[in-house]
Amino acid sequence: MSSPQHIVLQQFLVAATGPLAERRPQLPAMRLFAELLAFGQFMPWNVFLEDTDVEGIPAEWVRPAGAAEGRVLLYLHGGGYVLGSLNTHRALVGRLAQKCGVTALAINYRKAPEYPFPAALEDALTAYYWLLNQGYAPADIIVAGDSAGGGLALALLLALRDADEPLPAAAIGLSPWTDLKLPAGTLRSVCHHESLLLEALEIRSWGPLYAADTPLSHPLLSPARAALHGLPPLLLQISDAEVLSDDVRRFADKARMAGTPVTLQIFDGLVHWWHLFWRFVPEADLALDRVADFTRQIWTEAAPAPAGAVAASRPLTAAQAV
Repeated sequence: MSSPQHIVLQQFLVAATGPLAERRPQLPAMRLFAELLAFGQFMPWNVFLEDTDVEGIPAEWVRPAGAAEGRVLLYLHGGGYVLGSLNTHRALVGRLAQKCGVTALAINYRKAPEYPFPAALEDALTAYYWLLNQGYAPADIIVAGDSAGGGLALALLLALRDADEPLPAAAIGLSPWTDLKLPAGTLRSVCHHESLLLEALEIRSWGPLYAADTPLSHPLLSPARAALHGLPPLLLQISDAEVLSDDVRRFADKARMAGTPVTLQIFDGLVHWWHLFWRFVPEADLALDRVADFTRQIWTEAAPAPAGAVAASRPLTAAQAV
């Protein structure tokens, strides 16, 4: 059973989206609303921010006090590839970095429709190679993301693998969007739940904005449609009440069949993006605790490489990525 805090959150979200059922706001208004909501977030104590520039991509270091040196989380925020920013996810990234005891690098990758595929993937690749140039070993990098950012993290792994480039130690997907096509079975499973159906139709309209002229079935758009062999360990978290739940389960099964280590953690009855509300929803803080457990398990046996010890690989071009 959900906590009282989550029930209040769920009721608030239903009340907030109910009046929008007949007339959905335009994308600029949704972007502004997301940014305004960010003002209500608060960073965890003793987590410090430092603006940086990653080859022209706005980014920031998120540094918890006492963070281990030589390891880093590369974080890719969610938002359907069309909205979200450093602002909207700063508190979540701060809490996650704090629980994992490492520094995080968050990037503000380019959004559709102004910058369609493969712009977001190119930016993720640029950030990964930039970290290598900073002296981080691939084994000392874990890529993480939520929703579309989780799908982007998986696409990053696929692009690196297919180019025979060094892979990070692991990847974490918090309710990852693994299939932009949203199979008909997914829509049938939520058709009797008005709020979930609205959510499904919303994100189904965002996929083509990101894909543009590329088929939605392209494996770097929809990782669920890719060959999933040769990937590092994956942690996937999903709620059984989310639109994306069945897709993530199918992705996990397919990855396991291909020999990729997958940890799938399923939570009961929680809304999409429940992780963002870690400050007052206990299930969110618990989920982040489990992410921290996973990162500690990944890095238990490995000692971080000395800074500057790793020569950066040659970055992929856009043509190679796609």
